Amino acid sequence: MSARKLVAGATFQPVTLENRQTRLSLAPAEVCIRKNGVEFLSATPIAAWTEMTVTLQSNRDSGKVNCTGVVVACHGNRHSGYTVSMVFTSLSKQSQARLAELAYS
Repeated sequence: MSARKLVAGATFQPVTLENRQTRLSLAPAEVCIRKNGVEFLSATPIAAWTEMTVTLQSNRDSGKVNCTGVVVACHGNRHSGYTVSMVFTSLSKQSQARLAELAYS
């Protein structure tokens, strides 16, 4: 994945990530949005190849971007937290364009 980190706080409302067992609502400062995925800090580990849904909503407009992705890496420990890397799958052309716009803003 390659993109610049977003300026936290000004661009997004809290980011929601969920799967069948887990639902996370993360502050914008805890999330690094990329054009092909997302990295975030979690208090609990998430197994590789876990499929999750991500909802991103911009503060600039009312549009939401819903993405499905797969966890490709989870590193860390219970004391400092786990850094989770997730790659988006099956993005529509519209969602890809919106993510690229937001990732590079």
